[in-house]
Amino acid sequence: MAHVEVLGGPVERGEEILTPEALAFLAGLHREFAARRGELLEARARRRAEVARTGRLDFLAETRGVRESDWTVAPAPEDLLDRRVEITGPTERKMTINALNSRARVWLADLEDANTPHWRNVVGGQVNLYDAVRRTIAFTSEEGKEHTLATDRRLATIVMRPRGWHLDERHLLVDGVPAVGALVDFGLYFFHNAAELLARGSGPYFYLPKMESHRESRLWNDLFTLAQERLGIPHGSVRATVLIETIPAAFEMDEILYELREHASGLNAGRWDYLFSVIKFFRDSGPDFVLPDRNAVTMTAPFMRAYTRLLVQTCHRRGAFAMGGMAAFIPSRRNPEINERAFAKVREDKEREAGDGFDGSWVAHPDLVPLCQEVFDRALGERPNQLDRPGDRMDVTAERLLDLRSTPGEVTEAGLRSNVHVGLHYLEAWLRGTGAVAIDNLMEDAATAEISRSQIWQWVHNRVRLGTGEQVTTELVQRIVTEELAATLESVGPDAFRSGRFEDARRIFSEVALADSYRDFLTLPAYDAVIESGA
Repeated sequence: MAHVEVLGGPVERGEEILTPEALAFLAGLHREFAARRGELLEARARRRAEVARTGRLDFLAETRGVRESDWTVAPAPEDLLDRRVEITGPTERKMTINALNSRARVWLADLEDANTPHWRNVVGGQVNLYDAVRRTIAFTSEEGKEHTLATDRRLATIVMRPRGWHLDERHLLVDGVPAVGALVDFGLYFFHNAAELLARGSGPYFYLPKMESHRESRLWNDLFTLAQERLGIPHGSVRATVLIETIPAAFEMDEILYELREHASGLNAGRWDYLFSVIKFFRDSGPDFVLPDRNAVTMTAPFMRAYTRLLVQTCHRRGAFAMGGMAAFIPSRRNPEINERAFAKVREDKEREAGDGFDGSWVAHPDLVPLCQEVFDRALGERPNQLDRPGDRMDVTAERLLDLRSTPGEVTEAGLRSNVHVGLHYLEAWLRGTGAVAIDNLMEDAATAEISRSQIWQWVHNRVRLGTGEQVTTELVQRIVTEELAATLESVGPDAFRSGRFEDARRIFSEVALADSYRDFLTLPAYDAVIESGA
């Protein structure tokens, strides 16, 4: 195995995952696809530069034939026909058990935005998935409480989300260079579990994140085809649901499904990353592209309505599932009034999605599963999905998708402070190895932290003024950062503050929110800090 070098430290039961055979399989995937992945990342940068120059994004003329012709994706396997409630979360052991037991139809096992690339998470998550697939997973807390899989209900179908194409795995080298993170996540899971899943009547199912073009979708399809061939897995066993969570991907929904049509299952309205992408792509395109406070940008904003309606129309025309967005609320154990208000908002959100024709939706917490199920039960009746419903017709033009100017709301000091609060606290937890963080009764992940820091960058560079008339400047943000950290110090105490990663979080947050040049992903400098710490 001289061509594969594992730089990460020992992880409990890691030797069961990082076998010579599995590493050889990974090396083969890396050699086959890493160069193409690099070319596609370069194509992303060129496209973004063109958007910055012209302020325009549109449907592709060269793929008009795909959009206008008749074709459908492969039929869904039995355990993906009904996806009315999906729960998302990291592959931490206890949370894995809770998700499988939650009565949700699907568990999105997240190795991406709700995870961090600490080596113990990368390998440990694969250990937990290995046990989950085989139904042997169990966990005993420090207090002695045992957690096991339920035997009185159907367990959630596992759909794993690997990292996006932009991330490397620097704990593992292939031929002297870091392996592609997506290939590591996919390869280890597929190698160890594809045959076992099929033997159990399921299959290797995936959520694919952060794509920006159908050419990236084609790369995934070629990867699936080769992986199945090399391990003797029947062609078409893989099923992939693509998160439409970047603005360029919204203009290529048909094309993305077409490239994956033998392996496609559906599309998901990844609302938080979508907002992040909109801000990122048009961050320097002038005031017409400046959004108000994050909490003011709801799914009823005109550009978000156009995006979700196009998604449902596209999916159902092609026989694919349209999956709704995340309900990120974390119920309070102490304050029923908070829960009452939040549950009402979640219900309204899910009713809108079900009414629009979505086949199911996401929740972040098991306590939200019954609410989401109730809403979709009422909409579906005896049907497992709404594939027979075309969705409300709407002529979704490029102008509708990019109509940010019609979004109601304003930029406020409270919104600015909230962005600082979320950005700092999420980054601090991320650096310690936690990728899904409950902050003010919301489950925050990398996507929401990206919105927070990107809005600040855009507001500063567009000289946006708050409702009070005060301009958002670097100095104002730095003052709020200092005030936020001082409040945190007072809240948690000096010992907990010093043992945390708050100063590192301050440094990285300033880099990604206030530097002259915009960093495409905050997880990249954060990963540098993880590597430097030896984690």
